[in-house]
Amino acid sequence: MDKFILTKREKEIFTLLVNNKTTKDIANILKISEKTVRNHISNTMQKLGVKGRAQAVVELLRMKLITL
Repeated sequence: MDKFILTKREKEIFTLLVNNKTTKDIANILKISEKTVRNHISNTMQKLGVKGRAQAVVELLRMKLITL
């Protein structure tokens, strides 16, 4: 998968996740609902073909789409 496309919002959410923020924290920071945060996470996991947030984070780090 070359040049995987993450939306700006998905990138923001995963950047916050790797910085130890909870779904609730992220929702408050971005002023969106927790459900919307979960939807973005779910969409990203589906695009990556992974079965969990941790796997998604590892993949995104590996692809250099997010950093620690």
